[in-house]
Amino acid sequence: MGRAGLNRKTALATATLTLAAEAPDLDVLSRFGGSAFGLNHHRGFTHSFLGVPLVAAVVVGFIYLLWRLRGRKTRNPNLPPRWGLLFAYACLAGLSHILLDFTNNYGVRPFWPFSEHWVSWDIIFIVEPVLLIVLTLGLILPALFSLINEEIGARSKAAMPKGRLAATVALLAVVAYWGLRDFEHRRALAALQSRSYQGADAIRVSAYPYWVNPFRWHGVVETPAFFATMDVDSLSPEVDPESQMQIRYKPEETPVTLAAKKTYLGRVYLSWAQYPITETEQLANDPAINPIGNTRAAYVVRFRDLRYDYPGRDARAMLGATVFLTRDLQVVEERFGMGSRPSGQK
Repeated sequence: MGRAGLNRKTALATATLTLAAEAPDLDVLSRFGGSAFGLNHHRGFTHSFLGVPLVAAVVVGFIYLLWRLRGRKTRNPNLPPRWGLLFAYACLAGLSHILLDFTNNYGVRPFWPFSEHWVSWDIIFIVEPVLLIVLTLGLILPALFSLINEEIGARSKAAMPKGRLAATVALLAVVAYWGLRDFEHRRALAALQSRSYQGADAIRVSAYPYWVNPFRWHGVVETPAFFATMDVDSLSPEVDPESQMQIRYKPEETPVTLAAKKTYLGRVYLSWAQYPITETEQLANDPAINPIGNTRAAYVVRFRDLRYDYPGRDARAMLGATVFLTRDLQVVEERFGMGSRPSGQK
């Protein structure tokens, strides 16, 4: 955004935009409060519409402090900093962060604290090489062309500031890629909704992206009795083209699962997960295997979210949760992660 023209309006624009775009992820510091606390506060206040102007003010204040420490110097003395405009840029950068996080299937809570509801567009994989390549090329190609022919670069600079065209094209390419992904996502959802599953109609359907390939989706379907997961080819469109559909029947509620769901981690995880299921395991009643101080964990309840149950990947190791309970259903340990034993066990 800076190269596309914003850095021609005020000094310190690029630094402000960069810091403000990254600042929302300072919420990772919440992990020091424990994995459950970190999950509860990740993509919370700093990723909300209310938090954007407050984070922007902190960033601009930090930039102002650096500017004063540097003796009020900038690279271009003829372009002074305009602090009101820099604050607007910082807000814009913060909103761009929320938008980018909204495009993937982890989601954001933009209306926090008024609403804890998670929303997601589900069109872009959490790490998308296509977008990374496009944005990187938008930054480095002008420098490469300048090295190839300095004279052409000088003439281009007179017509348009260096890098502006490439940056603008890169941003437009990102928007165009989002449009393609959204179109294919809608086709995948329509294909999932149009069929039945073992004779049952779908209550709801979702399609989650793979990386690079905009036509391949991880489909999740909920029926009254079970969940179904399968790949979807949105180009055809075709559901389960490789006949590898997996059916997972909804587990029955037990006192153990209810106790796990009432824990702090259980409540946080279920508020975030879109297709949660639980797995309960009774641990061995052997002090040599299962000691935790003076308490013994008799049960482990694992939470999984089927939106991350991609074929060939260990979904339990990714974004799952684990609660350990005693025989009388007291909490021994709870953590974001799918370990099979409490801390300290071997």
